[in-house]
Formats: sequence, structure tokens, C-alpha cells
Amino acid sequence: MKFARLTILTAILITLIGVSESKSQKILDKPWIKENTPTRRVVPYTHVREADVMWHKRIWREIDLREKMNHPLYYPISPINDRKSLFDVIKDAVIEEKTLKAYDPIDDEFTVPLTASEATARMGDSLTIMMEDEFGDPTIPKITYNEKGSQDIVKYRLKEDWFFDRERSIMDVRIIGICPFSTAIAEDGSVKGIKPVFWIYFPEARYVFANYDVFNRQNDAERRTFEDIFWKRMFNSYIYKESNVYDRNIIDYTESTPIELLFEADRI
Repeated sequence: MKFARLTILTAILITLIGVSESKSQKILDKPWIKENTPTRRVVPYTHVREADVMWHKRIWREIDLREKMNHPLYYPISPINDRKSLFDVIKDAVIEEKTLKAYDPIDDEFTVPLTASEATARMGDSLTIMMEDEFGDPTIPKITYNEKGSQDIVKYRLKEDWFFDRERSIMDVRIIGICPFSTAIAEDGSVKGIKPVFWIYFPEARYVFANYDVFNRQNDAERRTFEDIFWKRMFNSYIYKESNVYDRNIIDYTESTPIELLFEADRI
């Protein structure tokens, strides 16, 4: 009798365990299990001695997300399957996972770190809407918050160092920081321009970017990561500033026509 009860109890436990495992098991969306990108490691930078740097120039450049070559950084607008836009990756790392530190865009020197709540506030616009009172007059102000999404990001600004290393006899580049720019909304709800969201220290962001896929137009099996995109310079951009004695942008000393600005950027 005791053996029969034990057998029935064991069968019930096995059934319950099997049901719980089947509910928690995820559907395999591919014929294979994805293993490479989630465990991808970052290729470390080559050590550079100050004595080996024969030439150095600091450059600021911008990545316009309207250009077709830069669309892999902009899309998808909403996360799909295992893909996110670059802004969603940065936002989740700063706000939810807290694996990245955001810095105030008051300057690009990473001097003022932001908390998660402060970074969230930087990703939106506060709008004041006049609400109607009991007599129907718009006299009661109400502040609403418009949170930014991937669709609101228009460009990224990069801060990078170009230098010649005589030890390796190569011209090398290191990205120092990256800053997304979003549309700025006026009080009446219209777009009044663009504004920087926050700066991210790029050497730290590499460890996050290396674990997220970027769409490959030619081959779905060969998915690059955001780290690959920046490491291999697979984006189109233009220079808007170089280090100079006056700390001026190109637009400050060049004719303001777009073609003249591009000519000066190409010259640099």
C-alpha cells in the first residue's frame, strides 16, 4: 500500500516538473541555437605608449541616421526578436541594466555623471498644457512628459582621437565618446530643432555593443554587432570640428552653405 502511494506521488511530481519545464521553455526560432553573439568578447585595444605617438589630432564627427548606410544603427524602431536599435541598446544599458554610465551633455569631457532618473529625464521633453477649468476656460496648467524613442533619434556625435603610432607604423583611431541627438519639442508640440541626450564613454560601451546584433543586408547568418560596426568603421559620417586654438566648429569659420561645410570636412 505504501509502495503504491509512493509510486503515485512520484508520477505526479514528474508530471508537474514536465509541465513547468514545457511552459518555461522558449520556442526555437531558428534551426540552431544562437551562441556566438551573447558570449562575444571584446577585442582589447593595443597598448600605446605616449612616446610612440608622433602625431595626434582630436576629431568630432556626426553620423546622420537619414543616410542609407547608417540605417542599421537606426532600425528597428521597436525591438524585434533578438534585434534592437543602437539607441534602445544604450537606453536599456543605462536605465534598466545599469551597465553604462551616462554623462551630462553640458560638455564632452564626462565631468558630470547622471543618475538613472536624470538620464531618463534627458530622454524626453516636458510640455505644459493648459487644462480647462469648470467654466471651460484654459487656465489650469498641466505638465506632461514626452519620452523619446528610437524614432526620435536623428544623429550620433562621436568624439575620437586619430594618431600615428611609430611602434606599429600605422595611423590608428580610438572613439572616446558617443552622444545621441533627438528632436526637441516646443511647448506647442512642434519640433523646434535637435538636442543632445547624454554622452556615453565609448570604451565602456564596447562591452555592451559586442553582444547585440546588427542587421546584415547580404547574409542573415553573418550578423555583425554594434562593436563590429564601429571597429570596422562601417558607417558614413562627416567632421564638424577638429581640435584648434580657438575651439571653433567648422561652421564658425566657414561659409554656412552645406557644400562648403562638407568641403572643409573633407579637407580635414
